[in-house]
Amino acid sequence: MQLIRSKLFDAYLVVWTALFAPAMLVLWLARKPGRPMRWATRVWSRGILLGLQHIVGLRYVERGRELRPDKPCLIVANHQSEWETIAFLVLVPNVAIVAKQELLAVPIVGWFLRHSPMILIDRERGSNAIRVMLEESRAALAAGRSVLIFPEGERRGTDVAVEFKRGIEILYSKLDAPVLPVAVNSGHFWGAGLPYKRAGTITVAYLDPIPPGLPSRDFARRAEGQLQAALASA
Repeated sequence: MQLIRSKLFDAYLVVWTALFAPAMLVLWLARKPGRPMRWATRVWSRGILLGLQHIVGLRYVERGRELRPDKPCLIVANHQSEWETIAFLVLVPNVAIVAKQELLAVPIVGWFLRHSPMILIDRERGSNAIRVMLEESRAALAAGRSVLIFPEGERRGTDVAVEFKRGIEILYSKLDAPVLPVAVNSGHFWGAGLPYKRAGTITVAYLDPIPPGLPSRDFARRAEGQLQAALASA
């Protein structure tokens, strides 16, 4: 039965996107990639989360919302599935997501990333990719937008320890912004190794913010430790 519900959701996702895409295309052609496009993308994302809830039986709960800084910040989250790429558009309105260009090849999700004001980087370009990420992250923060990055660089299994790529240390040291670690256990319900999407409740845990100014390696170890501990207790 759960397999059927999962397949029904996949069909719903295609239909929902087909109905919604024309409005997004009009905004893009009208060269309005700012707030209207972000608002439209959030509506699309919210529809996906509602579909997961009512068709698959997959919900989510947020813990520690009171820990979220009251000003734009750098958000670092572990990455277990496509769920968080979609959900953060709803969880943190006006967020700028740092995404690798390879995600543009993902059906549906890639289209919305391409036409939304996100921070897309080409990891093959090495130091130039880091420069672009830093410049666009600074611009987003200056415009009042929080920046979200998945510092592991790719989706990882639920049994794999959290380990950041080195780029996040540079971002932390240069942005001079508070960091909000967020632990997400979505991989237990929607992961690459699962045959279908499972019913249940995903936990989104906001953890103690990390102030700017720490040695970059100390920051990375602290954030990794917080995420690992939260995932172990989820």
